[in-house]
Amino acid sequence: MIAIIDTFHRPKWRSIVLITLAFWLSGSLLLDLVIMPGLFASGMMTEPGFAAAGYSIFGVFNRVELLCAAIALTGILILRTTEKPVSRGSYWATPLSLGLLAIALIYTYVLTPEMCALGIHLNLFESTAIVPALMDQMHGEYWGLELFKLVATSALLILFYRNRELSFKKL
Repeated sequence: MIAIIDTFHRPKWRSIVLITLAFWLSGSLLLDLVIMPGLFASGMMTEPGFAAAGYSIFGVFNRVELLCAAIALTGILILRTTEKPVSRGSYWATPLSLGLLAIALIYTYVLTPEMCALGIHLNLFESTAIVPALMDQMHGEYWGLELFKLVATSALLILFYRNRELSFKKL
């Protein structure tokens, strides 16, 4: 097994993980700090079709997040298998990447479908849509998970960037 993994070039996996984490962090910040406030400021969140549009936006981004989490976890596991960890911070890489994968799964299969279902305007004769209290709770859960995701992604990026050896050293 290790012989198969050793055929991959370690610097390539380091670069792949670093680029993936940077892409994921920048995409998350763009969505959280530019796109969502822009949609809120334009009044789109009060439109009846916002739930479907939000599901489309977040559905695509959630799948990209799943891909990023899988690539980062795969790279970290390969580097962990082929190299010996030399710093205390490198021991946190695997649990942090597993947490990031769990968050991406929660977003994709729990929060986004539930929030979309709560936001669908089913009564055509009702002119004002009332935001359910559960939606506010789910927004709180989303922002809590998002904060953890941003901190964990930043920590992994710092860990990987600070030490070009990814805090792992060849035996």
